[in-house]
Amino acid sequence: MGKFFSVIPLFFPFILFGQGFDYSALKTVDSLMEVARTLTNAGNFNKALELNTVAENLALEKWTCESAAYAKTCANHAIIYFYQWNYEEARNWYLKAKDIQEKILEKTDPEYAATLNSLGNLYLSMGNYELAEPLFIQARTIWKENPGKESGYYAWNAESLGSLHQAMNNYEKAELYYKEARDIRKKITADSAGYAVTLCSLASLYMLQMHKPLEAKTLYLEAKAIQEKLGEENADYAHTLDGLAVLYDDYLKDAEQAELLYLQVKSIRAKLLGENHPDYGWSLGNLGNFYWYSGKYKQAEPLLVGANDLWNNTLGKTHPNYIWSLHKLWALYWSMGKYAEATQYWLEMSNTEKKLLLVAAHYFSADELSSYTRKFQDGLNEGFSFAGVQADITGTCYDNLLFYKGFLLNTIAQVHTLALTDTTSTAQFHVLQACERRLAAEYAKPLAEQESVAKLEVEANTLEKDLTRRVAGLGEALRQVNWREVQQKLQPGEAAIEFVHYSFVNPRPTDSIMYAALLLRGDTQPPIFIRLFAEKQLQNLLQIQDKSKANYINTLYSVSQNTALYELIWQPLEPQLSGIHTVYFSPSGLLHYVNLAAMPVPRQSRGASADETLADRYHLVTLGSTRQLANVEYGIQHTKFASATSALLYGGIRYEMDTVAMAQAIHQSDAAAPTPPAELGFGNTDPNLRGGKWNYLQWTDVEVKITESLLTDAGLQPIVRRTYAATEESFKTIGNGQPSPRILHLATHGFFFPDPGSQAQGVKNQAQDPIFKISDHPMIRSGLVLAGGNYAWKTGRPFRADREDGILTAYEISQMNLRNTELVVLSACETGLGDIQGNEGVYGLQRAFKIAGAKYLIMSLWQIPDYQTQELMTTFYTKWLIDKMTIPAAFHAAQKAMREKYKDPFLWAGFVLVE
Repeated sequence: MGKFFSVIPLFFPFILFGQGFDYSALKTVDSLMEVARTLTNAGNFNKALELNTVAENLALEKWTCESAAYAKTCANHAIIYFYQWNYEEARNWYLKAKDIQEKILEKTDPEYAATLNSLGNLYLSMGNYELAEPLFIQARTIWKENPGKESGYYAWNAESLGSLHQAMNNYEKAELYYKEARDIRKKITADSAGYAVTLCSLASLYMLQMHKPLEAKTLYLEAKAIQEKLGEENADYAHTLDGLAVLYDDYLKDAEQAELLYLQVKSIRAKLLGENHPDYGWSLGNLGNFYWYSGKYKQAEPLLVGANDLWNNTLGKTHPNYIWSLHKLWALYWSMGKYAEATQYWLEMSNTEKKLLLVAAHYFSADELSSYTRKFQDGLNEGFSFAGVQADITGTCYDNLLFYKGFLLNTIAQVHTLALTDTTSTAQFHVLQACERRLAAEYAKPLAEQESVAKLEVEANTLEKDLTRRVAGLGEALRQVNWREVQQKLQPGEAAIEFVHYSFVNPRPTDSIMYAALLLRGDTQPPIFIRLFAEKQLQNLLQIQDKSKANYINTLYSVSQNTALYELIWQPLEPQLSGIHTVYFSPSGLLHYVNLAAMPVPRQSRGASADETLADRYHLVTLGSTRQLANVEYGIQHTKFASATSALLYGGIRYEMDTVAMAQAIHQSDAAAPTPPAELGFGNTDPNLRGGKWNYLQWTDVEVKITESLLTDAGLQPIVRRTYAATEESFKTIGNGQPSPRILHLATHGFFFPDPGSQAQGVKNQAQDPIFKISDHPMIRSGLVLAGGNYAWKTGRPFRADREDGILTAYEISQMNLRNTELVVLSACETGLGDIQGNEGVYGLQRAFKIAGAKYLIMSLWQIPDYQTQELMTTFYTKWLIDKMTIPAAFHAAQKAMREKYKDPFLWAGFVLVE
């Protein structure tokens, strides 16, 4: 882990102490903490905590709990926990030190800035970059004035910011900060240990991210020369040699030199720290990993086993070092063909990581949990890759998908649901909602005007963490579901399929992303692992080759022209689906962008007709996770919808700004629609499509009028928001103080914009583009347009500060309470799209409405035609409410009717139903 250093300076400003101050006691406190730091460096954390506690008690006895001495012991306590990887406890002690200093020191004091920077480094280690950056910036502002830009403090801050931007993949910024730190330390003293460490940080950036191995080599060698003058037997020197070894091993392909350096590091650490020190385990592990990768398995085995045993005895079975060794031993034994041993280590690793994530879910905020879950992606990749050669772990792989797929979504929805039913937590939840509403308003401002985002993000994060700790029943709600529980819910002739995409390892890493299916039938046999295709194969099919998107869709889904989707995705599954008529499936990755039900089936297959699709062969049910079959649907206990009669419809919306008309329409929502004036235009999208260009959509008005009539005939009580009454204000009253409607129908424009940091789109965003297009937040780049939305879309701000802007983002929807809503119909463009983030699925409107609590969602995958959409919706409601079909049956029947009427799939296949 590297040499221990205190991130809180060891001196006190003498101005704090007056006559009669007990300097002897202060010296004792300092001595105790110095020994505690030495013990921490030696890995003896329990003894270190014991001595630091003695120092804390002495500080409390001689002074108070609001003294500089006690604040210092709190910070030291945090450091010990930090080196134990106990980040939550470290955070609590840093915050305690910070709170004390805010009371007794000026907020411009360098000591206070040191605590801020230390807390920022902790958040950085936790992967919570949003909380780390403002702390670094605040510390930087303080130190810029005192002690100045050429101080060790300022250099430390520059190193911290460099590490932050390196972690955030902002490599150019990271380089600038590291160079700034290097130049400061060089000016102070070019022969110092700190200067050498800064050189290594910059070298690591060049080696690992910026692909500049020769520049990295130069820096490492300069640091090495400095450290050799200072004395070779120190942890920093060993760390530098470790970096050089990796450089020679992975980048310069000089295995001989790499081995010599790994061996040298092992020797130094053995002499310096002893063979029972946790850091010595890294020398065993790194050398063992080198031998494994070199194919020298017999030499690798005792080293990796030794590291595993050492960390087990010194750090415990939940420490990241120990888990790392489990990964490496799994890979080694797979390489050796010892599948039983490999399985043993992988199963231990898998079970341990799930336990850690469950614990974290009880005290992490959503952002922190999102960062934390990414740490376990390697284990999932390894498991799915290994399942291809070791069928014995397929059941555990299925269990892992039930656990990880949508884990964060599940947790957020659970917390919201439980908070609303737990009177002791409801008030706290409403405070969080108020903070998130302010944050949503800030996100909607142009980037240059966003002044309070960082502050509000910190506030929301703190409130959310506190709510997560307080809410009752979360442990039971997050209980694990296994594949046998899912299988018990399957009837004869039914099957469940979990699709998965993963980075393929063999067991060495590759650059391939593979797709597979884990298929579970309703009989007694365990899940079956079926390899499908490489992601680039599906990308090639989904990439638009024709300038017309309609032509592209028609070609992709045309029975007479193309069965490539079927052959790639479904054909490998057919041998295992004999006798199956109903398939519950959960998509993954790019499969979220494919309408499997509309997928054409080849004529020669099982006597298929000329125009058969997969929906003709199977009853297909799309789920977020097949764990929903085990009656664990994000912890939401829906009411008996059949007795609910309320419905709320939005359509025929006016997107231009007319404040007088909007104010009048709030009270006259059923007024006849006036002739639409000239609209503000965006792009070159067909105005008859519900997306991209916010023109008036005449058929949405027809759609909601017909739907209103059908709902009334079915005994429901619809409310219609049309023209200027379809405001964002009216939408945000839903579920506020009264149950949300059974049906929520939105016929309007929808939008989704890809990640602005993605280079795959080939489109460069402009600074003047709407924030909804260029935001880093995926839930801001997806949404619906409501009354008057054109003004904010063009200007970047609402017409009045006290009004909503008319752009309803997914982020805003996710804060609502729609737990009494059975069906949400998003009769708009691209409402099923969003950023795909690992096992969490699509970050967009789909996720937002699920977090809010809705049961069924009807969404679109492309920009849909206005006229045919209202036809589809009318047919759907007729079959559901008048013909008394279930929602899934009515949807599939409506889409089939549209397919019989219209040849082109572009006109009927754009919508999907998700439960």
